[in-house]
Amino acid sequence: MRWWGWGDPGHPPALGQGMLRLLRDTVGTAQKPRPPVALARVKLAPAALPDGVRGELQALLGADGVREDHAERVAHAAGRGYPDLVRLRSGEPQGAPDAVVYPRTPAELRELLALCCKRSLAVVPFGGGTSVVGGVEPLKGEHAAVVALDMRHLADPVRIDGVSRIATVGAGMRAPALERRLMAHHLTLGHYPQSFEYVSLGGCAASGGAGQASTGYGRFAKLVVGMRATAPTGELAIAPHPASAAGPELGALLLGSEGTLAVIHELSLRVRAAPREQRYEGVFFADFTAGVDALRALAQDRTAPAVARLSDESETRIALAQADAAAGEREAEHAGWWANRSAALQARARNRAGRVYLRARGYGGGCLAIFGFEGEPAEVEHDHKRALETVRRHGGLALGSAPGEAWRRQRFAAPYLRDELLTHGVLVETLETATSWSNLLQLHRGVSTAIEDALRAQGTPGIVMCHVSHLYETGASLYFTLLARQREGAEIEQWRAVKRAAGEAIANGGGTISHHHGVGRDHRPWMAHEHGERGIDALRALKRELDPAGIMNPGKLLP
Repeated sequence: MRWWGWGDPGHPPALGQGMLRLLRDTVGTAQKPRPPVALARVKLAPAALPDGVRGELQALLGADGVREDHAERVAHAAGRGYPDLVRLRSGEPQGAPDAVVYPRTPAELRELLALCCKRSLAVVPFGGGTSVVGGVEPLKGEHAAVVALDMRHLADPVRIDGVSRIATVGAGMRAPALERRLMAHHLTLGHYPQSFEYVSLGGCAASGGAGQASTGYGRFAKLVVGMRATAPTGELAIAPHPASAAGPELGALLLGSEGTLAVIHELSLRVRAAPREQRYEGVFFADFTAGVDALRALAQDRTAPAVARLSDESETRIALAQADAAAGEREAEHAGWWANRSAALQARARNRAGRVYLRARGYGGGCLAIFGFEGEPAEVEHDHKRALETVRRHGGLALGSAPGEAWRRQRFAAPYLRDELLTHGVLVETLETATSWSNLLQLHRGVSTAIEDALRAQGTPGIVMCHVSHLYETGASLYFTLLARQREGAEIEQWRAVKRAAGEAIANGGGTISHHHGVGRDHRPWMAHEHGERGIDALRALKRELDPAGIMNPGKLLP
């Protein structure tokens, strides 16, 4: 992964000239691009391991198991949240680990945590480094130093029980690697967060995440049937029983604990047969309310597809404008001038024809939804038919496969686009929540208004978009995206004001402070509001039992 952003450095640009013009006309961009500084110019405080600690760590992990070089410390200095990227790109991260350590076995992990307790070293578990809420910031708290505990070598073994449909894996394994192993057995986990390309499975468990297809496959916590974790005071083991009444579920306390209690190093995961057919398509609704009513009916009738995403009017409008702006650029990337112009005109003509069709059917504005059906062919056909019956009852219009396939091709592209937006001086942030169906529309309005007001107060009016992305019988999630011109020189202050306004609107409006991004450092201020003081006291008591020295990921989760 790029040290200053997301993904493969060779990934092609995602922001075409048409989209750039659209941004200039709507939110405004920087007068000239602001690329990240060179790696050598990133400013880090000198590594400050206490005397003798380096030798003790190397005696335990080997010389190549302890790194203090500049590049490795920068790579573990932050996650991939907006403030992380702003600081990294400017060459001034908020901090960096004093060393990066690489245990290879659970035994080494146990000894490492014991050494860190003895020498007062804060430990930040680090999987893919994809946290967007400050979950891997290298905070040392009151300790002598801080180390990033890189989990990449704790990826084995992989044991696949095809009869029981349980895959047991090392928590350091990346999600794509597991999918490749499962596909050889015609199985899948079905967990596809937007961070899929780089996220570790242990990170998915520790953050309490959800994938794009979690409506069909379940949130990650529902996929975990057993685990092993090491705390400073010892190992915890939860056997992969299909069900148990033997007291409270200890594993549920570790899921979402963000490395503040223990290091999850092995997971047993529920897998299922890989789908033989996948059908993705677009649906159009007259407005957001009609779309929400249709999704609620799908969820409560248990006919919801594996993927169900409904964009509000603002997000739909921007998506269609982006499609217009980018029309010929993707289709004729390598063609000559005339061929490029011809392809652009053809693509725009198709786009206009689609809009004419929608207007002819009475949809002047409206909202776009993406549905994805997966499974056996007969199952997909049955589910598709039932879902479209519900859609029609709520005034929805099926658009065919083109919108769905376009979304599927670009499903992991947003983080790459964010890097380019930052280069052009655009604040781009996402935040999410969930609430009951009866409160969903009110919360949508309240949070959207709070973000819009906060951006205007910063002198940078912007665009606020939202989509429903995960469905449950009792409610759904809301995923907001905001775009605005950055306040040059005050980017973090601008972001903090908007984040605070959104968080207060969510908490006071009856939503959870996070549906799947986690808590980290950014959402800590609202934890007591969500769990109550006695709930926080209970979590603190558990932490004292498992981590009495307080070395595990300090400054996260607990207020």
